[in-house]
Amino acid sequence: MSKFVAALPMYDWPEARGEVDAQWARLRDAFRQRGVDAPETIVRRNGDLPPVPGGILDAAGEVIAPDPATLPPDELDFHQLWLSPALLFGQTCWGPMELGLARHVQVIAQPNYDAFEGGQGELYSSALVMAADGGSSVASPQDGKAVIPLDLLRGKRFIFNNSDSMSGLIALTRDLEAMGESLDIFASRGESGGHRSSIVAVAEGRADIAAIDCESWALAQRFEPAAQGVKVVGWTARRKGLPYITARTTPASVVAAMREAVAAVEGGASEQPLVQLVG
Repeated sequence: MSKFVAALPMYDWPEARGEVDAQWARLRDAFRQRGVDAPETIVRRNGDLPPVPGGILDAAGEVIAPDPATLPPDELDFHQLWLSPALLFGQTCWGPMELGLARHVQVIAQPNYDAFEGGQGELYSSALVMAADGGSSVASPQDGKAVIPLDLLRGKRFIFNNSDSMSGLIALTRDLEAMGESLDIFASRGESGGHRSSIVAVAEGRADIAAIDCESWALAQRFEPAAQGVKVVGWTARRKGLPYITARTTPASVVAAMREAVAAVEGGASEQPLVQLVG
């Protein structure tokens, strides 16, 4: 049994778990072919994380997270996962990375978003969704620049997934600031806990607008009935997508092997590489 753990939690919707498991199986086998001790399956709960008596420590020996064994076993605390010293392969968001996570992990590669409207290579953007009114959705701009309809947003109730989310909150905040505006244009702001929950809240009239990253929006159109009750009214500017990460203590040779494997597995036969390697 591997001493490491792996997870792909960012797009692991219940309806897509078979696809996520298959993605991991491809990566796992490529890792093992290169001598990496990859675990058989990915983790989806705190109870699957190895205990760390005394708590998780940073490079200076300071406690930065509690022992996973002290957390609700059937939930999954993303930060606990990302900080686990046993993390071989995972995925996070550049919001938490900018807010301090980057000090404690290593970036392996950037996934490719060419398959999704609003994505291009390693870059992704968020769809701004409001209740459907019979009108058509706004297409993602080819130049990747922000399309922010201030007249539609002003005075509305904004809902976002998490306060450290690049796609759900930080990206829109920065795009508004570039226009000389701020989140104060909204009548209220609320946290939903997830992109899917934000879409449902808008569709049900509990909020007026949300920013949904382009891959989550694609998943919603496949699996969330409430997505039929909203439409896209704008887009945030394209930014770096969700990076693949590993623990700060993962040896450089293992990181190099995983970078090679990810490029081989997710590169496929496409003319465009499906990952942006980070050296």
